[in-house]
Amino acid sequence: MIFCIKYTTRTLMPALILCLALTVAGCGAGAHESGRSKSAEKQYRGTEPTQRPYRIAGKHYYPMASASGYVEKGYASWYGKKFHGRKTSNGEIYNMYAMSAAHKTLPMNTWVKVENLNNGKTITVRINDRGPFVAGRIIDLSYKAARGIGIVGPGTGRVKVTALGKATAYSKKDHSPVNFTPVNYWKGNFTVQVGAFKVRTNADQYRIKLSKNYLNAHIVPYADHRGQFHRVRIGKFTNLNDAVTFSQRLMDREGFQHAFAVAD
Repeated sequence: MIFCIKYTTRTLMPALILCLALTVAGCGAGAHESGRSKSAEKQYRGTEPTQRPYRIAGKHYYPMASASGYVEKGYASWYGKKFHGRKTSNGEIYNMYAMSAAHKTLPMNTWVKVENLNNGKTITVRINDRGPFVAGRIIDLSYKAARGIGIVGPGTGRVKVTALGKATAYSKKDHSPVNFTPVNYWKGNFTVQVGAFKVRTNADQYRIKLSKNYLNAHIVPYADHRGQFHRVRIGKFTNLNDAVTFSQRLMDREGFQHAFAVAD
């Protein structure tokens, strides 16, 4: 997963500015409107899970780096046939008969417990999409998930969402998750991207120049619908915060126009 980090005071908040250098597909309206537009669909098209900040109807959303301790109350909605078979934000195919959900800022693949505060019914679902984009709604459930807590008929329902984390063990009986670990994007292996070139020789020359002053100067090939690119990166870190700090220093003090942290 590749993150682009804009280092501002928001990095001190739970909702952090993380950016994936690939575009991804977003979730939107189902049987009950969730606020998705056709232009938003194009903005989120892709095949990889993402933490990229994004904007819908003029409002910016900043995915969280960690799901640990997340609890929220609000209204849930659901989406069904209109989006059945389309790609979700993490590149999966949306299945209205699976236990999944969309959330605006929780890390992808986070499992959450959703409790209907009107009838006490609970379900466990995995976040694999972005949405809903209507004020007051905090989660968009698949048809099956919505049916499980009794909100298909009304269309919406007041719920409590509690983050459980990433599933680490599953039931042999029905393959439902039984153990979880907190999703945290702060820890891992990170570096800083400072350039991308279509011509390999230009990337090689830049890498050689950087290697005189910076450790771990290297090139990472990347291809998408625009063609082949050669990404130039420097530095090596074991946590995201140090990589973000280094990228900011490169721009503020060392004259780099673009520098952002990425996960190796």
